[in-house]
Amino acid sequence: MTKLSNIIEEFIKQLLEGTEDGIVEIQRNELAEYFDCAPSQINYVLTTRFTPYKGYYVESRRGGGGYIKIIKVAIESDENISDLIINTIGKSITKSKAYSIIDGFIDENIISEREGQLMKAAVGDRSLGSIGGYSNKLRADIMKNMLLILVGE
Repeated sequence: MTKLSNIIEEFIKQLLEGTEDGIVEIQRNELAEYFDCAPSQINYVLTTRFTPYKGYYVESRRGGGGYIKIIKVAIESDENISDLIINTIGKSITKSKAYSIIDGFIDENIISEREGQLMKAAVGDRSLGSIGGYSNKLRADIMKNMLLILVGE
C-alpha cells in the first residue's frame, strides 16, 4: 500500500504537469478534505517534497482555508537561474540537499542519470570525507560551479 504522502505528492505533481506555466493554487483544507487527512499532512508533504532543492517554490497564506501556491521552477527558462542556484545552495549544503538538487536536474532531463551519478560522487561523503568540518562548505562550492556550468552561466 502506498503511503498517503506519496499519493498527495503525485497528485500535486500531476496538477503541476497539467498547467502551462507550472503554477498551481490550491486550498490546504480542500486538499486535506479530498484526501481525508489533517491539513498538517498536506503541510508535511509540501515542506518535505516541494522544496527549492527539488525545484519548487511554495507560497502559503494562513486563514481562509490556507491558500497555497506551488511553482515548479523551470530551470531552462529562468533568466535568473544563476542567482537562484547561488541563493538556494548558499555557503554550505548537506549531502542530502545536494543530492535532491541533482535528482531534480535528472528528473527535468537537464542531465543524464550517469552525469547525476558523477556529480553525486563528486559531492559525496567519500570524496569530501577527509576535509573534516568544512565538507558542507566545499560541497556548496562544487555544486554551484557544476550547476552554473550546466546552465551555461
